[in-house]
Amino acid sequence: MKTLIVYASVHHQNTEKVAKAMAEELGADLVSIGQAQPETLTAYDLIGFGSGIYGGKIHKTLRQFVEGLTTVTEKQAFIFSTRGGKKVQGHAALKEVLVNRGFSITDEFSCKGWDTVGPFKLFGGINKGRPNEDDLEGARAFARGLKEKYT
Repeated sequence: MKTLIVYASVHHQNTEKVAKAMAEELGADLVSIGQAQPETLTAYDLIGFGSGIYGGKIHKTLRQFVEGLTTVTEKQAFIFSTRGGKKVQGHAALKEVLVNRGFSITDEFSCKGWDTVGPFKLFGGINKGRPNEDDLEGARAFARGLKEKYT
């Protein structure tokens, strides 16, 4: 299964680290949101969409990219994120837009990431050192599960 991972990673490259771990495991092509082209997606069977979570939402650049996509058929997608908080947020809105564009959502992954946004900046942030090797191994295991499901 030909796989692409599209990601937005802004502050500490938390999401990029996770995206790279998944791409390596899946043998996937990897593209940052700034380089992503909607027409490129047609060449792939499985597409991962990932971002950090900001105020409970995915990054606006990824959201805008997905909202601008045309309807697809027979495309599988997965969602992944890094976050400062304990609770996974932001996936539901992205999932809704992707489903409305014709994607079937196969699975979701999230782990903590170093967060220095807003008031956390005053204290050096939270989750310093995350994603750590355990988080990245979790991302690899998630990717292996996708690989087993589709090969």
